[in-house]
Amino acid sequence: MAAISITKWIILSLNMFIILTLTHAQQVPCLFIFGDSQSDNGNNNPLITKAKANYPPYGVDFPGAIPTGRFTNGKNIPDCLAEFLELRDPIPPFAAAEGPPALLKGVNYASGAAGILDSSGRNLGDRLCMKKQLENHKATIAQIAPLLGNQTSADAYLNQCLYVVNIGSNDYINNYFQQPPSPSNSLTPEAFADEVIAAFSTQLKSLYELGSRKVAVFGVGLIGCIPQEILLYPITNGSPCVDDSNIAVGIFNGKLVSLIKELNTKLPNAQFTYINVTSIALGGPGPAGVTEVNDPCCEVQKAGDPAPGQCLPNGAVCENRDQYIFFDNFHPTEISNIFTASRAYRAFLPTDASPVDIEHLVRK
Repeated sequence: MAAISITKWIILSLNMFIILTLTHAQQVPCLFIFGDSQSDNGNNNPLITKAKANYPPYGVDFPGAIPTGRFTNGKNIPDCLAEFLELRDPIPPFAAAEGPPALLKGVNYASGAAGILDSSGRNLGDRLCMKKQLENHKATIAQIAPLLGNQTSADAYLNQCLYVVNIGSNDYINNYFQQPPSPSNSLTPEAFADEVIAAFSTQLKSLYELGSRKVAVFGVGLIGCIPQEILLYPITNGSPCVDDSNIAVGIFNGKLVSLIKELNTKLPNAQFTYINVTSIALGGPGPAGVTEVNDPCCEVQKAGDPAPGQCLPNGAVCENRDQYIFFDNFHPTEISNIFTASRAYRAFLPTDASPVDIEHLVRK
């Protein structure tokens, strides 16, 4: 009996050491990321897909100038959030995540071209849709209970983590507005938004059932203002952006706000919050020094190339990258990512986050 008691004490001490080590100077014990290419940091590297960023000039400003699979010149939004949360290192991609205890600090499941709907992004090849990302998360947390001793300890630990969900753009770019048209294109914007929200509702509830409580859900940004959409679709009424695309996304975002309120009302101890990317993009001052708002910083692939709109492998790249909103025809530069993450973490305007920004969410 004495040997068993000593063994249990050693295990308990080891568990507490792991937790204290991970949480020292950190605002949350762990961070889990779900999303698409705005958050992907290498999960698409081993996949057969056109949606890849593991080649130069992607990563030109990342430490070591390494093209890790991030669809930008440097850090992406999850990298920036990890720094604001005082985490020691970027959250690793699921594709390269090590086993326990490394998994205790969190995992990034995001995948370029992924959508809320399983079919979104199919035109680009393999991708880890939101449903698959949740399956990967379930496999991850199954390893945590044995590490912490029991399921009760694991649940208490996971309840304190932050979960960031930034997905939905591909349900529009690579589904609803896809060229050539997908079957979804026959739906009205209202009906399509209802379809996506219904799937998202099920997914967010599943995330809750897997132990999440503090969840920041990003809305879909103004996809009608990205260079590739402007290139493909006609601009009307003198607008600088493709209004039809932004109107459709606005319908989805409105329904998402209602969904967040419903989840907080119906799920015990749920603390979901909505990050309003449109408010961040349009309200208040923009990123300091940015002057190029419609052109990509890198030389992009053209129609007929393997991945139109993404950076041309080993192609030219602008020198004044902090002056550009977009790195390629789809994805923001590091300076844009820092700006978006900073406003998501600490709202500049009340409309940036609802009901609270991430800083207040993790302190609740």
